[in-house]
Amino acid sequence: MRVEITLDKTKPLPSGAIEALTDELTKRINHHLPDTRVQVRYAGSNALSVIGGAKTDKILVEEILQQTWESADDWFSPE
Repeated sequence: MRVEITLDKTKPLPSGAIEALTDELTKRINHHLPDTRVQVRYAGSNALSVIGGAKTDKILVEEILQQTWESADDWFSPE
């Protein structure tokens, strides 16, 4: 399965945030859905795509994404 997250490029994140978010999401998603590839990148708008998974997988990924975003102070420190 593949998870693609795009973030609005007009609202850039701090340096290193994309890489840190990718790493943290990969760790959390692979805990529940092994062998899932995660890609986070800038694009024209915010979006989430779950490719090759069931509808329940997308719901789980949405929950993990929300939890990860809300806990950013725990796993991300800008340099």
